[in-house]
Amino acid sequence: MSVWLQITDTAGAVLVFLGAAVCLLGVVGMLKLPDVLSRSHAATKPQTLGLLLVLAGVALRLRSGMDLATLALIGFFQLMTGPVAAHLVARSAYRTGQIERCELLADDLDAQLTRPGRAPGQDPGPGGGPDRT
Repeated sequence: MSVWLQITDTAGAVLVFLGAAVCLLGVVGMLKLPDVLSRSHAATKPQTLGLLLVLAGVALRLRSGMDLATLALIGFFQLMTGPVAAHLVARSAYRTGQIERCELLADDLDAQLTRPGRAPGQDPGPGGGPDRT
């Protein structure tokens, strides 16, 4: 085995270990953080970075064209679906009143979701949101 292959294998192992450590920190954040918004942040940011580090480490170890293409697709779909899913969870928690609005620094959704004649923070009703007419 050449020196170059040994270096890439070692770098790949280090990246896999770092990615796993970042994912572990994200899980600890999901267990320890107090509210839905903080937990959704801990569910996406470290998990996405950790998975990308693991994928980079595995790519350094495998070195095959088909394997690299598969890893690239995994990374692409993780970057597309993870943050979108966390945004939907956070938005549904906001709409169902599970968020302490007094703790928010800025509340941009309140003006969008509040209709005239309805108190701020009240459930949007059966329509599911503001009228889109």
